[in-house]
Amino acid sequence: MDTLFSQMEREIRTSNAPLAARMRPTSLDGYVGQAAAVGPGSWLRLAIEHDTLSSVLLYGPAGTGKTTLARIIAHTTHAEFVEVSAITGTVKDLRREIEAADSRLLTMGRRTILFVDEIHRFNRSQQDALLHAVENRTVVLVGATTENPYFEVNSALISRSRVVELTALDDEAVRTLVGRALVAEEGLAGAFELADDALDEIVMLAGGDGRAALTSLELASQMATPIGDEGEGSGAPVVITLQHVRDANPRRGLPYDKGGDMHYDVISAFIKSMRGSDPDAALYWLARMIDAGEDPKFIARRIMILASEDIGNADPQALLVAHAAFKATEVIGYPECRINLSQAVIYMCLAPKSNAAEAAIDAALAEVRSGPRREVPNHLRDRHRPGSDEYGPYLYPHNYPEGWVEQRYLPDGLERGAFYQPGPRGWEAWRLEATARDRAQFCVPAAPRKPFAAERHTEGI
Repeated sequence: MDTLFSQMEREIRTSNAPLAARMRPTSLDGYVGQAAAVGPGSWLRLAIEHDTLSSVLLYGPAGTGKTTLARIIAHTTHAEFVEVSAITGTVKDLRREIEAADSRLLTMGRRTILFVDEIHRFNRSQQDALLHAVENRTVVLVGATTENPYFEVNSALISRSRVVELTALDDEAVRTLVGRALVAEEGLAGAFELADDALDEIVMLAGGDGRAALTSLELASQMATPIGDEGEGSGAPVVITLQHVRDANPRRGLPYDKGGDMHYDVISAFIKSMRGSDPDAALYWLARMIDAGEDPKFIARRIMILASEDIGNADPQALLVAHAAFKATEVIGYPECRINLSQAVIYMCLAPKSNAAEAAIDAALAEVRSGPRREVPNHLRDRHRPGSDEYGPYLYPHNYPEGWVEQRYLPDGLERGAFYQPGPRGWEAWRLEATARDRAQFCVPAAPRKPFAAERHTEGI
C-alpha cells in the first residue's frame, strides 16, 4: 500500500537518480527506437499491450532499452512483477521467488513476471533452477543480456523462451532522447539549450547507446552551470556548448567487450579487411582493439594465421613479417608495439593473396578421413628391412638435371593436383610457371650423374 512516506521516499530517490533513469518511459508510447523488435504489429508489442507475455530473452548492446522494456512491462501488466539480481542473486533467492509465485498463482490466480537483468551472469545451476518454473508458467521470465544468449544461456532455457534482439539506436533515436530530456520536467526542465554542434557531438559519442547520450548531456549541463547557480535557475536557459560536451567527455571510449560479441565482430572485421586488401579499414579495426586494451599477442596471432591462410606462398615473406610482429609484442608490449602491429597489418593488406595452402591441407585431410586406405608406393618405402630389394628403384632427384625427375609419389587412386591448386598471383604463380617450364624441358629423364658421397648416404632412405 502506497503511503505518504513511501511517496516521499520515491520522490527523493527520483530526484537523486541519474538523468537516464529519470527519463525512463513507463509506456510503449514513450519508447524510442527498436521498431523491428517492438514496433506496431510486432509480437512483443502485442504481448505487452494485451498482457499475454510469455518468457522472453532481450538481447542487445548496452543502452538499447532492455531494462526500459522490462520497466514498461512492470507498469502495464496486471501480473506481479518481481526482480532478481543476476549479480548478487543465489539459487535460494530464485527458489524463494518461484515458491512465492506458485503460491500467488494458486491462491489468487495471479501470474508472476520474473525479471533477471544480465541473465548471462547466472551460472548453469542458477539457470537450471528456472527451467521447471518457466516450463510450467509458474513464472514468466524476462531476461536481459548483452551477451549472445545462444552461447551464454542454457539451451533448455532458450527453447522455453523467445529471443528478441535489440540493436544499437540510430542517430535520430538518440537525438529524440536528448531532445526529450532537455524539456521534460523529470529531465532538465527547459533550463538548458543545446548548441547544434554540441548535440552532434553527443550523438557521435553515444555510438547508439541511449544511456550514454543522456549521461553525456547530464555531465555537460553540470559543466555549463555557473558556480553558485546549482539551485533553481531563472531567466534565459543556459547554453550547453560543444566545449562543455568535450570537457565532460575527455576521452571517448567505443564499446568493446573482450569476451563478448563486440570482440568477435571487431576481430572478424579486422581479418576480413586484411583479406580484402584494405589497409585503411584494417588499421581502423586494429586501432579499435588497441584503444580498448586488447591483448596485442591475440592480435598478432590472428595476423600470423592470416599470413598462411590468405597469403600463403603468394608471398612467403608474409609469415616471417607476422612472426616478427608477434615476437615484438612479446618483447616490447604497449604502447610501442602498436607500430609493429601496424607495419605487419599494412604488409598483409598489400601482399598478393592465395588461400591455396589452407585449401590444400583441408582437401588432403578430407581425403584421409573419408577416402579409402591407400598404401605407400613400393619405391617410396623404407629400405631398412629384409626384402626391400624387391621394392623397385627409387630415383634420387638430386642425381638428375635441375634436381627433379619424373616419378610417382602419390598412392594409387590419386593424381597430381588432387589437393594443391596454386593461386594465380605472386611468388606461387611465378614458381608454378617456372616449374612447368623446367618439367617440360626435362620430361624425359636424362642419364643420372654420379652422386656425391653425401647423396649416396641419403639415396636409399
